[in-house]
Amino acid sequence: MRLSLSVFLLACCIEAEDWSRFRGPNGSGIATTGGSYPVEFHPSSANLMWRTPLRPGKSSPVLTDQHIFLTGYENQVLYTQCFDRATGKLLWEREQAVAHKAGVNALNHPAAISPVTDGSNVYVFFKDYGLLSYSASGKLRWSVPLGPFTNAQGLGAAPILAGDMVILQVDQLEDSYIAAFAASNGKQRWKVAREESESWGTPLLSKDSTVIFTVGANRIGGHRVSDGKRLFTSTHASPSMVASPVLDAANDVLYAFGYGYQTSIPFSRMLERSDKNKDGKLTPDEYGTVNVMRAAGHYMGNGDGIVTEEKWNQWNAHVQGLSGLVALDLAKPATAPPLWRYDKGFDSVIPSPLVYGGIVYSVRNGGILTAFDARTGEVVKSARIPGALGGYASSPVAGGGHLYFCNEEGKVAVLKPGRDWELVQLNDFKEDIFATPALSQGKLYIRTAAALYAFR
Repeated sequence: MRLSLSVFLLACCIEAEDWSRFRGPNGSGIATTGGSYPVEFHPSSANLMWRTPLRPGKSSPVLTDQHIFLTGYENQVLYTQCFDRATGKLLWEREQAVAHKAGVNALNHPAAISPVTDGSNVYVFFKDYGLLSYSASGKLRWSVPLGPFTNAQGLGAAPILAGDMVILQVDQLEDSYIAAFAASNGKQRWKVAREESESWGTPLLSKDSTVIFTVGANRIGGHRVSDGKRLFTSTHASPSMVASPVLDAANDVLYAFGYGYQTSIPFSRMLERSDKNKDGKLTPDEYGTVNVMRAAGHYMGNGDGIVTEEKWNQWNAHVQGLSGLVALDLAKPATAPPLWRYDKGFDSVIPSPLVYGGIVYSVRNGGILTAFDARTGEVVKSARIPGALGGYASSPVAGGGHLYFCNEEGKVAVLKPGRDWELVQLNDFKEDIFATPALSQGKLYIRTAAALYAFR
């Protein structure tokens, strides 16, 4: 079959730069260039190339041959930043005022969504503004204000490129959609409504670059790149699809996980805990920062922030379902049973899975790393990563025969992959890490809460 021009352009972009989007090549998290990568590294190690202080943010670095792009947020201003890849020097930053701001999960930062680059220009999505594009020299090419959005935890899906289009997945409590914008001028090419409500996973492309795979509440779907038409829907997803899907292109298998709740806490118990004035309902000053209560109060019913028994029951119905990791054989019909499914231990997982060497790796809070046989779903090993406990938000990556796992406390574990994975080196940055590292051309780029690091 002859490749279309858009697919040809996409292939050129991927060949020119291997870590141009969140989690690198098609969201796999696997470096395709560079041979070996650093194993021992920390802020004072000899293989440190440079360290550059950063504005607050949680987005992950994306790369061109010469530049690194990141986003930040400070004093109600959104920033797009460009750094020299060789020296770490800040070349330029551009400001964008916040246009709207909705309540979100405390872990969801205004600059949490990673940009994408075509090897020269950068494309940025801020949930508090919309889409913007800048040239390599920092010139604003175009902007498309979008929102406000109704997602109880805040949006999380990063934009991706498909040929000459920027693809944006917006899953929210109402009016979910997926849309394509011309990379050249930001004009909308197509927009298709989605049945899914909230989700946070970044989409990816099929191995022939003609289909966009998405995960959303209770559904895994496929949209045609050319016009956004919905091609298939699998109902094997969980209610809260927090992580991004991963494609094993060689075997045509898609892996995704999420979580749900099979039992709910009775409203009477919530009243016992928090109803200070005993009026049978809960106000924001009574439930404080509890995310599930805030979500029920602000996104159910009239959205006045007050939680009644009716709103509480509505919210619990919204999140009811199984947690689990599911493997879909894309060669089979969408209505077919999954290749396999594992339904245990996914209630405290944020990072996306990693598929490497026939093994699927998934890490959960507490540093519990579970390895599955990619074809059968058999658990081949589940254990804590020694010395790297705590919470995990950063997604794992791989390169040069090693796996890299960053926890929120700044510990970066380097593992030998396999059915009996083992710790090779534990590096301690002593700075919080939420962003996913980038691997390219033998170099490792890590964003902490304080700085961006490059190691050779």
